[in-house]
Order: sequence, then C-alpha cells, then structure tokens
Amino acid sequence: MTHHPNNTSGNAKERESVRGKDVDCPICMEKFTDKQKLKCGHEFCRECLEASLKCMGEICPVCKNIFGALKGNQPEGNMKSFNRSICLPGYPHCGTIVIEYFIPGGIQTDKHPNPGKYFSGTQRHAFLPDNDEGRHVLLLLKRAFDQKLIFTVGTSMTTGEENTVIWNDIHHKTNTSGGPHYGYPDPNYLKRVKEELKAKGIE
Repeated sequence: MTHHPNNTSGNAKERESVRGKDVDCPICMEKFTDKQKLKCGHEFCRECLEASLKCMGEICPVCKNIFGALKGNQPEGNMKSFNRSICLPGYPHCGTIVIEYFIPGGIQTDKHPNPGKYFSGTQRHAFLPDNDEGRHVLLLLKRAFDQKLIFTVGTSMTTGEENTVIWNDIHHKTNTSGGPHYGYPDPNYLKRVKEELKAKGIE
C-alpha cells in the first residue's frame, strides 16, 4: 500500500484549523483565558464577556440571544397608569389605559453617551385598550420599565436635541387617534409591541 505523507500533513493542518476556531475568543480573537460558555453555546474569555456585559447587558455578543434579565441604561424615573372610560378607535367595547412616564433630568453615567454631562428629562403619555391583551401589554411594559429598557439618553429624532431622554425601540401609542403612526386605529400594534418586548427577553 502506497503511503501519502502530503495527505496526512494536509489533514493535520485541517484539524489544527478547526481546533483554532475552538480556542479563539470571538471578541479578542486570541486564545481563551478563563473560558466562559453561554447557554447558546458561544464561548468567550471571562474578561471579554464581562466587558460585553457592562456595555450590552446579558446578551450574547455573537448571536444576540438574551441569557439573563436584560438591563438598559434608562435614568431613574416613575411609571404609573390609570383607566379612562373613553374608547380608542378600533376598540369600541372597552375603555382606555393611560400610562404616564416621568424621567427627570440629571447627570449622565458611564453607561450614557456623554458621562458627566447634563441630560434633559421627559414626561410622556401612552395609551392602550383596557382589554385582556392591553392589560397584558401593560404588565410587560412595567417589566421593561423596571429593567430600564423603555427610555435611554441620546439625540431626539424629532427635535434634534442632544443629551435628552428618548424612547428606546419599544414603540408606544402617544395619541388616542390619528392612525397607525402614533395613534389608533392600528389593529397590529399590540402584536408588534409584544414582539419588540420579546426581542428584549420580556414575554
């Protein structure tokens, strides 16, 4: 039987290449130091993962799967809700849930774009139908608020103001009427907002 040393060498190099993928951290691209494995299967150096957690929260830097309670950088504030008897367009047989958010101005932390600089606060209202699905969404929004995910600090897309409290990718209905953009009727809104909350690990 003829022996082919070149093939053996090639296979060894191929195995080494595969092993190289296993020992390189996808963040620092170096060999693992104190390797940590997430439930999604991705692995990182402990220090790299800790740095990512501080920046992004408990989300895998590779596949974006959430592996804990995602925490945002929303400044301290208050959320409360109450009920009104008026009906929202598209929901004629129930009242309305009114949500009030209040985030006072303050000083940015190292989790915000400009640490040490002042940011201006905000007061916002939002509206949900007072039915089973609306009340469920209210509970999910309360969880998101407690996890500091509803607001962040940045530049307003509507006014251009910098260093101010802005919405953070969970859409709210800020008008009772006017159609799908900011108000009702919008038959798909509750489904959409639940999908946005689910993307942040809240369901």
